[in-house]
Amino acid sequence: MIRDTAAQDRLVEVRPNRHRKLLIAGGGLAVLVALGFSIPKITTMFSADTSVSASRLSFGTVTRGAFVRDIAAEGKVVAAVSPTLYAPYGGAVVMQVHAGDVVKKGQVLAIVTSPELTNKLAQEQSAADAMEVEYLRAKVDATKKRAELQKAFDNAVVDQTAAERDLKRYQGAFDKGAVSNFDVDKAKSTLDKAAITQKHAQSDMTIDNSSLTFEIQSKKLAHDRQELLVKDLQRQVEDLNVKSPVDGQVGQLFIAERATVAKDAQLVSVIDLTALEVEMKVPESFARDLAIGMPGEITGNGKEWKGKVSAISPEVVNGEVAARLRFDGQSPQQLRQSQRLSVRILLDSRANVLTVQRGSFVDESAGRYAYVVNDGMADRRDIRVGASSIDKVEILDGLKEGDKIVISGADTFGDAKHVAIAR
Repeated sequence: MIRDTAAQDRLVEVRPNRHRKLLIAGGGLAVLVALGFSIPKITTMFSADTSVSASRLSFGTVTRGAFVRDIAAEGKVVAAVSPTLYAPYGGAVVMQVHAGDVVKKGQVLAIVTSPELTNKLAQEQSAADAMEVEYLRAKVDATKKRAELQKAFDNAVVDQTAAERDLKRYQGAFDKGAVSNFDVDKAKSTLDKAAITQKHAQSDMTIDNSSLTFEIQSKKLAHDRQELLVKDLQRQVEDLNVKSPVDGQVGQLFIAERATVAKDAQLVSVIDLTALEVEMKVPESFARDLAIGMPGEITGNGKEWKGKVSAISPEVVNGEVAARLRFDGQSPQQLRQSQRLSVRILLDSRANVLTVQRGSFVDESAGRYAYVVNDGMADRRDIRVGASSIDKVEILDGLKEGDKIVISGADTFGDAKHVAIAR
């Protein structure tokens, strides 16, 4: 028979553990304190319309200080004057420059060969010379004709004077009885005839002189018209030497060497590097605040330049408006066409303004309300916003300095007025 261990067992006296009692009491007190602090939060959680995790939200604090409205964007260098030259007439083209060459105003960039235009100029010049000969001959003929008319008039005057003397002599002889009355009457008839001849000679001289003047003027006008035609052709032939209209640099060649082109074909572009501007794209929402003359800053290549808005496009393309800034003063020499630069335009600057970091809440609520955060709760509050900049929004009413608001993520709140922010 196997014996059990009952004989080895003995009663052990259990004494009270005071340390354990203290630990139990302390733990209970801590639980009571935790419950005391948690009750308000639990109450708040139950009063909220919804709960959203703080990780899904962005917050901003209302501050007071300087408010600067500006537009920052990337721009590219463009020439304020960048003419493109075209072929004035069809023909073969010989380029005199290459892309990137520095050129002076009036320098020949390309020569267009046009035998047709050159030959036409020679023909019209010959016609002009012939008309000039006709004009000069008409002047000589008119001079000769005027001399003949003057001669006839002078002879008529002489004949009239002689007839007057004869009549006077016959009248004196008649008074003395030396001649008959028939001779006196004949002398009177001769005088009358001489007077009529002189009158007609004077009239013919006046009329023919006007006719000769008109004929000479007609020849002269025809010659002048032909001369104008020749000058226009000379201009066209001269324009076959395509010249640079400005001091600058050759930008792009649009044709190959010795290519045959039609009239008005693009040949070459010239960039005036002394008058550079920076073109930028501005969002449509900011474009209405832009005005010509607004100051700006242009940075690039480790340098900064002052500028002014010189032009604003009246057209909106893909939600953007093109604007140009002109360098304030002389254009930098180291810049190149289409080079990228950073641009900042100052729209407005004020001091002592309530602002908050810009976020999607402005668009979500149209700037009519915001959610103010306090003790884990976001409460909806009516506000009124003013101007906006790239990173800030002006607060006109509804918030005070130090208020913390939800600046993005409030679209998940729906129409809730009280939202619990869960950590």
